[in-house]
Parts: sequence; C-alpha cells; structure tokens
Amino acid sequence: MFFDKIKKVFPKKFKHFIKMQLHRGDSYACPICGFQSSDWAPVGVDFPVLKEKMIIGGGRRRAGCFKCDSDDRERLVYLFLKEKLRIFNQKDLRILHIAPEYSLALKMLKIDFAEYVCGDLFEPGYKYPDYVKNLDVTKLPFSDKSFDLVICNHVLEHVVEDRRAMNEIARVMDNYAKAILQVPISENSQHTYEDSRIVDPEDRTSHFGQPDHVRIYGQDYPERLQECGFSVNRINISGEYPRFGLNPKEDLYVCELLRG
Repeated sequence: MFFDKIKKVFPKKFKHFIKMQLHRGDSYACPICGFQSSDWAPVGVDFPVLKEKMIIGGGRRRAGCFKCDSDDRERLVYLFLKEKLRIFNQKDLRILHIAPEYSLALKMLKIDFAEYVCGDLFEPGYKYPDYVKNLDVTKLPFSDKSFDLVICNHVLEHVVEDRRAMNEIARVMDNYAKAILQVPISENSQHTYEDSRIVDPEDRTSHFGQPDHVRIYGQDYPERLQECGFSVNRINISGEYPRFGLNPKEDLYVCELLRG
C-alpha cells in the first residue's frame, strides 16, 4: 500500500527508482553519475536502413544508464574530456557546447570555466533548460577565435548546410582550440549519402534513419571536415574503459585548425 501511494504521487520517479533497483549490479558503471549496474537500458530506434548501412552510433542498443539516462555517445565524450583532455582542471577554458547532452552539461556547469556556452536551435513544441541559448550552428553569434573547445555531438546529421556549420565552428575556434565533432557513420559506406529532395519526415526516416536526419555520413566524413579547414585526429578509447558501456566501434573525431 505504501508503494501504491508513492506511485500515484510520483509515477515517473517511482518507475525510475524501481528500474534502478532491479538493475543494480557490479558489471558496469556510469562514469558520469557513478551508478553501478548489471546491464544497460535500451536506447535508440531500429529502422532497416540503420542495419543495412551498419550505422555506428545509431540504432537500437543497450547503452543507457538507469540513473542519469546518459548513453554510450555521451559517456564517450565525457571520458575523453575528463581523462584525455583533462578539461576539469583547466578553468581558463572557453567552451561552446552545441545541443548539450543533459548529464554532461550538468557536469560542465559545476566547473567555473572562463566561459561555458550551451546552445541549440529551438524547435516549436520542445522545452529547453534555462542555460541553453537559441543558436543556429550555421550562423553562430560569436566573434572569430572565441573558444578553446567546441563540443558538437551527433548534431551535424541534422543540419542541411553541414559544411556551413563546420566552417562556422572553425571560425569561432582559437588557434590551438579543439573540436569534438561526432556523427553517426555508416561502417560499410565509403561515401556520404544525402539528397536535398528528400524532405518528408517518413522519407527521411526510410533513407536516413530518423525523420530529422538529412544524410548518412560515410567513411569520407574526415575528408569533409578537412575541406572546411580542420585537421582530424580519429581516436578510439573504448578498449580502455570496458565497464563504461562504450561502443567499441565508435571513434572520436577530434579536430584542430589546419596550420600551414
């Protein structure tokens, strides 16, 4: 009876609490919130094209944290920032975070960075946290060389003019800045697939795997970045962190400005 009362007052919180209890264990751990679990929660969606193109970073998979809801893509970026770039010890950094992931952003907001700007293109019907500004990644309202680090995790596949977005990111990066520019990528396609004539949400789902995706990136993604002035360092750190539920096939695309 006690639990029935809780369910009526806090239905979502109760379900979340029960899931956490059912999945507690010591096989895995979330590096963001510290929750230890026996497995991971299902995340993502399954469409035929995602399987056909063998999309890395997409599709239905067990990769969610039962406590903070982070997924494998979010944890990958967090671990790289924390363990490899060690940004949490560098408070003088100026950081731009595009379409910020909730759990990662909360970690970042706790650090008194010189500047930490979160931005997303506001869409009707969606609510955004107070710390997120309405920003268009193809028209960033910042002067040249404004940031030391840009985080753009699985965003560019939504942007029709992705090269314009890449050029804007490059423009606002300082000389020795870094940008983490993740996208879902086809494992078995050499070339990026896109067609500007495909605009219907159902057609986009059929061709690109989501109603708001406008392309499927192929293995030529680094070349696309290089065309926009980046040098690209393709890194895989998943083998170093087997308990944290990372996708062993997902590489990090860590970019710097090309210097002649």
